[in-house]
Parts: sequence; C-alpha cells; structure tokens
Amino acid sequence: MRKHFLIIICAVVFAACNNETKEPATETTVSPTASSESKPGPVEFADSKYMEIGKKTLAALTSGDMDTWINSFADNAAYRWGSGDSLIGKKAIGDYWRKRRLEVIDSLTYSNDIWLPVKVNEPQQQVQAPGVWLLGWYQVNAKYKTGKRMMQWSHVDMHFDSQDKVDILIQYIDRVPINEAMKK
Repeated sequence: MRKHFLIIICAVVFAACNNETKEPATETTVSPTASSESKPGPVEFADSKYMEIGKKTLAALTSGDMDTWINSFADNAAYRWGSGDSLIGKKAIGDYWRKRRLEVIDSLTYSNDIWLPVKVNEPQQQVQAPGVWLLGWYQVNAKYKTGKRMMQWSHVDMHFDSQDKVDILIQYIDRVPINEAMKK
C-alpha cells in the first residue's frame, strides 16, 4: 500500500517540477464545437479544503473532542495500520479511539505537519481507491497515563467519500515506542 502512495507522490512532484520551456501563448480562435477541456492526468492536486479537514481532525483528537473526531468518519469507514491491523466501521473506530484517547493517553499534540491533497483519477493498482486522498506527515508527542512520553513521526493516508467523510484511513507508526510508553 505504501508503495503506490510513493508512486503517487513521485508523479505529483515530477509533474510540479517539470521545467520544460514553452513558447509564449498566442491568441487563437476556438471553434464553438471544439472542447476546451483536456483529460485530467492519473493524479492531480485536490482542493485545499481537505488540508483543513485534516488539521481539524487532529485538533479534535488533541483536545479530546472525540465526538467531533469520530464524526469525521463515514459509517462504513476502515481504519488500518501499516502493520496490517484494522478497525472496520465508525462505531468500532469510535469505541477504540475514545477509550484509547481518554483512558490510555493523558495528552497528545501534533506538530510540524505537512499535508498533500491529491485526486486519484486512474488508480495504479486494483487496491487503490480512486477519488480524493489526503496524505499527511506530522510529529506525534504523547504523554501516557503511565507518566511516560513518546515522540515519533507518523504518516497517514485518508480517503474521502462523496460527502467528504473519511472512509479509509491508513496510519503508519512505530508501535515499539508506544508499547514502551504504556509500560508501568
């Protein structure tokens, strides 16, 4: 899964960095029957509103506003970790994270966040969902109820349904520092 997102990122960066010199535009007349729209590429930048959605979901999780955080998910959402574990359904995601955030984690902050909203028009693999994805990277700082702290970088991929609800979330984290911080 990670591989195809790296391909997407590389494609977006390559397209953005294309320094090909073009001739200056000249005025042309377009026939009323000619289409002025061209076919979009396999991947393109998506609306920046998805960056704001990503930031708001992290702010809700940081503050412990679990109702707002959980309401960002579609009813049939899948929450997956890079390790292969997953939660299916908004209720299962809500139950797990409500308990974890309110009973296991004392405080949680995110910093140095980077967001890249992309729209996948032509999936590169069958398992890749077409549509809007928000790719995010950020530093996680957590203090657990054990009194121990954990800091690490995390990567998250969020896919949005037609109502701008997260229906797929994939989180890539290292469980080792988390498990160490949870030990009494």
